Amino acid sequence: MVEPVRQQIIISGIGGQGVLFVTRLLAEAAIGKGLPVFTSETHGMAQRGGTVLSHLKVGGFSSPLIRPLQANGLLVLKAENVLQHGAFLKSGGWAVVNGRSDAMPQTNISADTIDADTLAQKIANPKSINLIVLGFALAKAEQTPEHQDSLFCSFEDIKAVLESRFSKNKELLDASLKALHAGFSAEGAE
Repeated sequence: MVEPVRQQIIISGIGGQGVLFVTRLLAEAAIGKGLPVFTSETHGMAQRGGTVLSHLKVGGFSSPLIRPLQANGLLVLKAENVLQHGAFLKSGGWAVVNGRSDAMPQTNISADTIDADTLAQKIANPKSINLIVLGFALAKAEQTPEHQDSLFCSFEDIKAVLESRFSKNKELLDASLKALHAGFSAEGAE
């Protein structure tokens, strides 16, 4: 018997990095799979580069906010935010962080890192960090599909959401898919 999906994911970054966009993509992927989903976000001074924090719950939950030590996963678009939001991650949870492993803040969190900033420059799309990190997280989840806490959706699920969202804007769709694929197939991930 397949256990129902129940995942809690924190997406963290700063204003302008696309935290809310990634949250919407994941929420739409969950809806596309027929799964119940909650989202909630906090973004005070986001327009000035302040912290943006998004909560995503997939499965049978009754409230949108994730409590400390309850998140199955953590997507961090700015490495410094690991210090601020790492406390949400439960023991044994997964974390994917934008940053070089040698420049990561000291924490007790075991995280997979990808230098999405450099990769975004290489593909000539500096605003694509969010999709690169998401693509990398999807690749990591695919490597451990038997793990109940790995990401609930696949690369193909997110690709389908992007294709639906940007069906009338081929240029934006192509750029988005290129960024997602760059993260998914990143050999230089640390």
